[in-house]
Amino acid sequence: MSGAAQLGASLSSLGDAQNSQIEAMLKIKGKAKSAASEFEAMFLNSMFEQMNTKVDGDGPFGASGALKVWRSFLTNQYSQMFAKAGGVGIAKHVYDELLKLQGVNAS
Repeated sequence: MSGAAQLGASLSSLGDAQNSQIEAMLKIKGKAKSAASEFEAMFLNSMFEQMNTKVDGDGPFGASGALKVWRSFLTNQYSQMFAKAGGVGIAKHVYDELLKLQGVNAS
């Protein structure tokens, strides 16, 4: 193999290694973003559940067994919608911390 061919093979392997590193970082960032969003949704769900702990009576927020189940589904949907719309800002901080723990730069 000539020197030029060896150089080309070396450069090609370097390019492949860089592409692998970039793909790994993108995968880490995607998982971190998903986890941060899920964390914020869980936080919001807990907050919404606490808001309804002392609610009694009839209607969609009543205290009967079936209404409690329905209310839990409702608060879960509220939390998912709030988190998807941007939430209260927790996800951004969780995302940054997850990346920092992985040793990945956020930018």
